[in-house]
Parts: sequence; structure tokens; C-alpha cells
Amino acid sequence: MKQLEALGYSTCRAAASLGEWDVIAVGEDDVRLVQVKCNRRPGSEEMTRLRAFRAPENCSREVWVYKDGKPRDPVIEILRDQ
Repeated sequence: MKQLEALGYSTCRAAASLGEWDVIAVGEDDVRLVQVKCNRRPGSEEMTRLRAFRAPENCSREVWVYKDGKPRDPVIEILRDQ
């Protein structure tokens, strides 16, 4: 959330909820939906749900994977419609 806030986004944390997204970040022109993981990508069922999530055109759906030893440098995958 701090990384997104530093970029000018207002954020809301929804981790441990039953929804797909851990962080919702709202900017002036766009919205970012972020699923956060440590050391691994989501499994295939979860990725299917994330990709199927309907969102407006100005909304990106993202998976951020933080690796041990690199807490400030996540691997960011932007999900595209299939």
C-alpha cells in the first residue's frame, strides 16, 4: 500500500477477506486491483477467478509477488483478458 500511496493512489486494504483483491488503489484517472502474494503466484483456480473478474476499462487487475529478501521490489503481473 505504501508503494501505491507514494505514487498518489488512495488505498484500501481488503486482505483476508473472501474477495479476490487484497488492495484497492484509486488514482485520479485509474483504479488498480491488487492481489498480493509472498514467494509464489496464485494457483490456477485463483488465477482463473482473478482473470474472470469484470472491471471497467480504466481498472487494472494485478498480482504482486514479493520474494524473500526483496520487500520493496515485487514482481508485478498485469492480468489481461483471455
